[in-house]
Amino acid sequence: MTNRISHWIEGKTWSGVADRGGDVFDPATGEVRARVDFAGVQEVMEAVAAARRALPAWRNTSLAARGRVLFAFRELLAARKHELARIVSSEHGKVESDAAGEVARAVENVEFACGAPQLLKGGFSENASTGVDVYSLAQPLGVVGVISPFNFPAMVPLWFVPNAIACGNTVVLKPSEKDPSAANFIAALFAEAGLPDGVLNVLHGDKVAVDGLLEHPDVKAISFVGSTPIARYVYETGTRHGKRVQALGGAKNHMVVLPDADLDLAADAAVSAGFGSAGERCMAVSVVVAVDPVGDELVAKIAERISKLKVGAGADPESEMGPLVTAAHRAKVESYVDAGLAAGAELVVDGREVRTVSGEPGGFWLGPTLFDRVSPDMSIYTDEIFGPVLSVLRSATYDDALSVVNANPYGNGTAIFTNDGGASRRFQHEVEVGMVGVNVPIPVPVGYYSFGGWKDSLFGDSHAYGPEGFHFFTRTKVVTSRWLDPSHGGVNLGFPRNT
Repeated sequence: MTNRISHWIEGKTWSGVADRGGDVFDPATGEVRARVDFAGVQEVMEAVAAARRALPAWRNTSLAARGRVLFAFRELLAARKHELARIVSSEHGKVESDAAGEVARAVENVEFACGAPQLLKGGFSENASTGVDVYSLAQPLGVVGVISPFNFPAMVPLWFVPNAIACGNTVVLKPSEKDPSAANFIAALFAEAGLPDGVLNVLHGDKVAVDGLLEHPDVKAISFVGSTPIARYVYETGTRHGKRVQALGGAKNHMVVLPDADLDLAADAAVSAGFGSAGERCMAVSVVVAVDPVGDELVAKIAERISKLKVGAGADPESEMGPLVTAAHRAKVESYVDAGLAAGAELVVDGREVRTVSGEPGGFWLGPTLFDRVSPDMSIYTDEIFGPVLSVLRSATYDDALSVVNANPYGNGTAIFTNDGGASRRFQHEVEVGMVGVNVPIPVPVGYYSFGGWKDSLFGDSHAYGPEGFHFFTRTKVVTSRWLDPSHGGVNLGFPRNT
């Protein structure tokens, strides 16, 4: 019998009958491992209503009590991190070591949220006017929605959910229907940690569920991570319905390699950042810009390392790269390999030749693929492929390389490899990208900074997690207070004066 995955509403698994659903695959075998319920309009209403009912009590719960729940959740998550990593690997396809890294970053974000009492302190100005004090309060928004992608089914929900509930909000989480089990696991851990019923609800499904959250009048804010076209849709639809929205979109992350760089370090970084998680991450390096004259040597070093990578099932401890998430996505990524060849790029390593590995022949396999001499007009450069396809562009100078990066419509992450501190400092100042790595291939900020790009990689004015995450999930109230001394001698109804 196929396992059923259903919604988590008001502290328990939903027991209703779904009108629609979808298959959840094991990417290493191609077999259906579960069936997930898809929410209709009624289920959206149920989840939001549960969050709305839980809001007054949770909003009025002390910071200390909220903190105790978060600390308990952190301990449970750390204790069961390997179990969660296996769940992620089994449905997404990434190797378990990669999934474990994802969970480790999730724990880091929870630890930051545990500092809510410090982060939610307001300001106070005594005697702003004679006998008048002014202070600010950071208060929750209400019910908030989180819409997360398939590529990080544990980490991305935990970018948002801990901060949202630490601030006193209640949450409806809509994870990807491709790998939904991690969200339910997280919700059950929160319940075990003492989170009251209804504070966190999980709603599975497709566009019906997304639109339901975007349009529901009781949902006050939306956090989203996904492709740029959908991020734009979420932002425009959510704001049209009066919501605060942070929508993180796609990327085309460049790694600039200057002639003085350590080429072994750069090649290692290109391979790990380009093919980790099979390239299915918004911070993957998908473009290497090699500044003359290092291109030939760098490409050779990257190709040599690719030849040694073991592609296999995520549960195989020897695997270094797993399959893609679905057959449809594999076909889409493979079509870009065909398009690159047709456009005249040089195919150095052909990942289409990887068919049967340590999983099953029916798995969604595509090996690491390397193109050289790519030009900015080719689709393998212009489009976010979201797969294990790495493109190398050649550039004559630093200025040319910088122009390539800045001309790209995406601005999520970038990196520069060099031993020249002056060049590095100039690059981080001039590049029009939100996150920059210096001799670091994936510049994902630690939990106490915030994550987010520029240009078409972000819609809204707030980045994810960290200090900006707390700002996003609260609204500020300013109080002007006057307590008259008992000897004031009566009430003066005139306009207050500063004396």
